[in-house]
Amino acid sequence: MSDQPVSLMPTPEGYADWLVDLKTRIHTAQQRAALAVNRELVLLYWQIGRDILARQASQGWGAKVIERLAHDLRTAFPEMKGFSRANLMYMRAFAEAWPDAEVVQQAVGQLPWGHNLVLLTRLKQPAQRLAYAQAAIEHGWSRNVLNIHIETSLLERTGLAVTNFKERLPAPGSDLARQSLKDPYLFDFLDVGKEADEREIESALVKHITQFLLELGAGFAFVGRQVHLEVGGDDFYIDLLFYHLKLRCYVVVELKADKFKPEHLGQLGFYLTAVDMQVKAEQDNPTIGLLLCKTKNKVVAEYALRDTAQPIGVAEYQLVESLPAALQTSLPSIEQIESELGGGE
Repeated sequence: MSDQPVSLMPTPEGYADWLVDLKTRIHTAQQRAALAVNRELVLLYWQIGRDILARQASQGWGAKVIERLAHDLRTAFPEMKGFSRANLMYMRAFAEAWPDAEVVQQAVGQLPWGHNLVLLTRLKQPAQRLAYAQAAIEHGWSRNVLNIHIETSLLERTGLAVTNFKERLPAPGSDLARQSLKDPYLFDFLDVGKEADEREIESALVKHITQFLLELGAGFAFVGRQVHLEVGGDDFYIDLLFYHLKLRCYVVVELKADKFKPEHLGQLGFYLTAVDMQVKAEQDNPTIGLLLCKTKNKVVAEYALRDTAQPIGVAEYQLVESLPAALQTSLPSIEQIESELGGGE
């Protein structure tokens, strides 16, 4: 009998590919099972919340009944978490926020309960909640990332940069490109003063590249800083170069520490041409530019872009904190929500 470990035994032809396929199918099945369990749990919570609402409305039940229900459910299901009085109140609020069962099954039911609590406690408008829920599903946001995007009003800023994409890019890519930019960009994670120059901001952005990519949005991949290009024997350096995976194009980002001026577009346009000529592959789409300024006059930017032949967007950036301290402290933290969930378990 051979003492050779099983892991070192020879395998027949085609075994390795088959094993890879099996692993993929098992992982997929695990994910589907987890999603199905999550959907059932969220739907159960919605149904409990709906029942509480209905009985309070028809029979005048008060808060004391919720306390008794929490006790009885925890006694009946000691192995299950989530039946605290606080969570039952969240179920009630959840059902009140989403009266349509189809929305729960098709949209928010795809998100974990923790995500739904963030949507419930941080946002007041149903359309706004649904928009962030759909974005979280599409981009696979974690709960913390969802929380950050809500705090910084990501969706409210998306697509607001002044661009000429509609005139310079073919549809539907022009709309996708426009939705890939926002205004303003919030760089409140940077440790720089309000009077920082371009190089200080640029250096700090690269140092905090993870947060910067999060602020830029889904699809942006960092290529480099101060990317060198030689044109006609002269040296030029691009502030920041990215590649957008959905748009399939390079994105040149130029920073200006002062207000927008039409002449800024000339330099950025030159860089776009250089990237198209020297860096862009044949299968890539035309390079687009993003000019980030401390401030801008929207009308001036629109006029300047009208005569610009290349696809460029102009947006502001902010170095200050995105929310006043007083407002930040008035909002419940994830830890507080988790503490509520665990209360009385």
